Amino acid sequence: MVHLAPAPPARPLDALGLRVSGPPALTAPAVAHLRALGATVAEERRADGPARFEAPDGPSAELAWADLWRPEDAADEATVQAVTGIMHVHGRRDGAPRGLARDYAATCASVLTVQGLLATLLGRARSGAAAAHVATGADRAALLTVSQYLAAAGADEDEAVPIGPGGPPFTAADGTRFELEALEPDVWAAFWHRLGAPPAAIRAGWQPFQFRYATACAPLPAALHRTARAASWTRIRQAAAGSRADVCRLHSLADRAADPAPGAPWSFHPGRPAGTPAPARPAATDPALPLAGLTVLEAGRRVQAPLAAHLLGLLGADVVRIEPPGGDPLRGMPPCCDGVSARWLALNRGKQVTEIDIKAPAGRAELRELTATADVFLHNWAPGRAERLGLDADTLSLANPGLVYAYTGDWAGRLPGAPTGTDFMVQARTGVAEAVRTADEPPGPSLMTLIDVLGGLHGAEAVLAALLLRERTGRGVRAESSLLGAAETLTARSAGLAPTGFRRPLATADGWIAPADRSAAQALRRAAALRTLPTTDALTALRARGLAATAVTTDLRTLPADPRLPAALTRDAHGALAVPTPWRFS
Repeated sequence: MVHLAPAPPARPLDALGLRVSGPPALTAPAVAHLRALGATVAEERRADGPARFEAPDGPSAELAWADLWRPEDAADEATVQAVTGIMHVHGRRDGAPRGLARDYAATCASVLTVQGLLATLLGRARSGAAAAHVATGADRAALLTVSQYLAAAGADEDEAVPIGPGGPPFTAADGTRFELEALEPDVWAAFWHRLGAPPAAIRAGWQPFQFRYATACAPLPAALHRTARAASWTRIRQAAAGSRADVCRLHSLADRAADPAPGAPWSFHPGRPAGTPAPARPAATDPALPLAGLTVLEAGRRVQAPLAAHLLGLLGADVVRIEPPGGDPLRGMPPCCDGVSARWLALNRGKQVTEIDIKAPAGRAELRELTATADVFLHNWAPGRAERLGLDADTLSLANPGLVYAYTGDWAGRLPGAPTGTDFMVQARTGVAEAVRTADEPPGPSLMTLIDVLGGLHGAEAVLAALLLRERTGRGVRAESSLLGAAETLTARSAGLAPTGFRRPLATADGWIAPADRSAAQALRRAAALRTLPTTDALTALRARGLAATAVTTDLRTLPADPRLPAALTRDAHGALAVPTPWRFS
């Protein structure tokens, strides 16, 4: 009888069985991702309690709403958004805290749980000191999503622009609501000049518009909104085409039905068989650092790729950041700590930095030499740039067949004619602008970088899955994730949607409180009385009636001393505030 050797796995988690139990808000995104990675999942849905993930003779994971805060202050999505500052940051555009209608913190935590499981399996495959259990919380995930804003708020310097209500989207004369992208000041000016906006308003509007990614608000001159409302949608599109700006009307979730069906949030393509064995890497000796001994080269811009590499670094990888000559311009973005941008530190602390001019042949040769001995090359360059530079996966794998080549892109080539692939344009095009607003609010992208952050989580997840697939097949892997995939994860039915009026904090005499979703309707009926009470008394009154609620964080600077969050936030060597690692391994 001939015995056939088992076929190599096509997906990283092929042949893995998992039992998953817990609230769907915490488990559903993870279950979808685990199944897409090849795992067989038996699911038991429960209304309460933490979520648990268990593999027979394998790793386990636990995901709770509160892993840092007290359970009474972080009992569900609404209260987690309230205590961690998400409501505050998302509400900056509106001038008051607002909740995200989608379960954003839970979705991010669910992805982080999958990352923890992948990292644990990778540690075992590398024959190192492997953890048996990983735990995280929606509150840890939420802090990670606001880490840039928190670091900036904790700096000694002021912001470069005022923080105040206002910002896109704009509205055309026929009522079309639209998002605008202009990455250069001359493009911004040319667009508004073509629409006849006052020059003074154009000049005054550029800086708050440019910094909206950093501040989550853009207090623009009212004249710009009046100019947009006076122009037809046709004229606005013509002005964009003539100025190299980009505009996108806000698509509804119903509009998305005409688009290609969503797929998995990442793709994996095994490379050619290695001609020679991959160089031996030292096995991890610390269960909490399963990537120790692996080298990640990161050539990232803005948030998506830098955050993905940051997470890999937290798991023990040696991360080398590739920057242009003179360094990343964002390194000097105010506010700074010890001369370094607090926001930059939130994404890049602990990384080594190498300056390389990839536009020059010598620089490209230097980068190819570095990738020849690396485990991962990660970037989020514009589509086609890697191929033009000769730094694509096929080229780099010639010298390093075992390389994991990871691209965190925008549209994954799946939406022909899509606009510029930046966070707010993706929100506009994919229906996120509608999904994150409750039903009685007009649609509009959140000016918190929701999709960049979730895209970065997907990027780290893709790298971990690709590294595990490499361990199982002996081949390098090309992995791709996208902002589109992040938007699809957030707008999936499993991400949850708050009913009309929910997740809108209630005013007190000296602040705001956020009721848990299950308590929102009853708390809303007491809104007038709550407005006359101090926050502590308002909470006491609600809790005495068996209603869950918490105080809303409205100043990120207060979080380090918040008694609900004892000693969880630290400061790095530059003095910038740092959030705790998302996982606990044991």
